[in-house]
Amino acid sequence: MLGEYVKEELSKKYELKTRDIGECEKLSKKGMTFETKSYNVEGVGNLCILTMKAMMGLMKMETVVFSVNEKDAPLINLDWIKVMGKETLMCELYDTQIDPYSEEPLLKMQKLSDEDKNIEDYVASGKHWYDDILYPCSYKKTGKQLHDRFEAVGKKFFDIYFDELQKLPGCDVGGKREKNQFFAETLFSKGGPAVDQVKKLFGETIAKKLVVNCMYGVE
Repeated sequence: MLGEYVKEELSKKYELKTRDIGECEKLSKKGMTFETKSYNVEGVGNLCILTMKAMMGLMKMETVVFSVNEKDAPLINLDWIKVMGKETLMCELYDTQIDPYSEEPLLKMQKLSDEDKNIEDYVASGKHWYDDILYPCSYKKTGKQLHDRFEAVGKKFFDIYFDELQKLPGCDVGGKREKNQFFAETLFSKGGPAVDQVKKLFGETIAKKLVVNCMYGVE
């Protein structure tokens, strides 16, 4: 839904090189199939597009992760999930910068949620280690017959992010990589429903390569 759009938009400004991720390109077990593409975005960072199908197609998921190492931009995750006809869209922005992010794009992103206040919020149960670094402007909505709206919102959210990205100068690459590495490794170690499922299906070694290396570009 959104992965191809993000890839095409990035390719207009930067060179994308497909990374060899070996067996992680396609993983299948117990009726669940994960297909992953990971790209080095020259001079910027890592893009990953992961799709999952299960329950004979009744459950579908797409995750787009853009991890920026060479500009001081937040980490962006776009997640679309459809289960039995109900869709959920999460456009999440995480504070992984060295310096504070501009208010202007944050306000524009917040407006997307404000415009959809009539759509049910998606609220994850419990507390999570990343709650403190998740920007409040992140979009999280759920409901039925919302495919076109969710696709439009996901594109707008990324467009706002991408416009700001191009304005940013270079940064301390080592320091920025450390921020992204901490996020990826903490996500893997502390887990969550999706990460835990991948660990259970394919084991710790493959799961770590998929989550840390393929998704977030951490070697």
